[in-house]
Amino acid sequence: MSPTKTEARRGCVRPPHFDILWLPRAALETDPSDCVVVVGVSRPRATLAVLAVLLLSLFLACHLIYDSALSGLRRGGQSHHSHQLPHRPVLVLPRRLYPTAARRLPQAIIMGVRKCGTRALLEMLYLHPMVQKASGEVHFFDRDENYNKGLEWYRMQMPHSYPGQITIEKSPSYFVTPEVPERIRAMNSSIKLLLIVREPVTRAISDYTQLRANAVAASPSGPPLAAPVAAAQPPKSFEQLAVFPNGTINEAYRPLAISVYHNYLHRWLEAFPREQILIVNGDLLIEDPVSQVQKIETFLGLEPRIGTHNFYFNETKGFYCLRNETSDRCLRETKGRKHPRVDANVISKLRRYFGEHNQKFYELIGEEMGWPEE
Repeated sequence: MSPTKTEARRGCVRPPHFDILWLPRAALETDPSDCVVVVGVSRPRATLAVLAVLLLSLFLACHLIYDSALSGLRRGGQSHHSHQLPHRPVLVLPRRLYPTAARRLPQAIIMGVRKCGTRALLEMLYLHPMVQKASGEVHFFDRDENYNKGLEWYRMQMPHSYPGQITIEKSPSYFVTPEVPERIRAMNSSIKLLLIVREPVTRAISDYTQLRANAVAASPSGPPLAAPVAAAQPPKSFEQLAVFPNGTINEAYRPLAISVYHNYLHRWLEAFPREQILIVNGDLLIEDPVSQVQKIETFLGLEPRIGTHNFYFNETKGFYCLRNETSDRCLRETKGRKHPRVDANVISKLRRYFGEHNQKFYELIGEEMGWPEE
């Protein structure tokens, strides 16, 4: 071999990290200006192992990106009052190796009470990363037409969640519907129940305010053209509905009847032990939401994550709004309506009426709420 070819061959060095044979072009009796690679592997098993690890790493990275995108879509969809994803996430790896989101029956239910802050409570708990919520009131246990569809239908109304997360739904009418406690126990006898209550008279006035607003919204914009124009009957005031002209309390008036909490709670205590029901003070939830939410985190077995950084006081609305890492938001305009001014004598009469009922409620729950009796 000529000296020129020998020098060219010595000028090529095999990279130390690869088992690939490098040869000078001179060795192939060609132009000795460069080196070429001879395709071949001296350690095929080691090379295949390296390639397999690289491919598996790439696959896992793509799957994580895909799953994160699905999670973001779900969060965004729920913020626009939609609890369903376009498609259920695809399970590619075994669940034990790579958990996937799925619809699960709730492990906790906000069972009431109406007009005590059930929606606000649900949205506050949703700030916790380990909580998923149904976007609307499902009304599974209190409506026969839904209950007869079965638990699979109920499960499909729930959001996607991961193992370890808690799914929560709220339907305030559960509290006052006789069949609901036994129906829920038949589904899950160890479920956690949240009952949020407010001072009974305040709750009744709030209930009246919503009922009146709903009636106004449902009324037609005007009479038919062929009908004579008649003077509209003004809606009755809260005082007229709550107290009869002779001064006695209208105990059958629905907003007042719902505020007699002990009449409904005893059915729940017959179906569930007291330690499975947490009483949430709705009045304190308005004034100091953090203390109440932290109590609920403990009750649900959640790591404390919600704090003062998740709330800010809205001076215009007059109550606290929510804040997370990406946005600030308040409940919609139908929440926190301004109450009508109610005669002070009627309020005093109603508080005296509720005094005895409140004591019975305190005995059932084993704690005092401190509601005024005058």
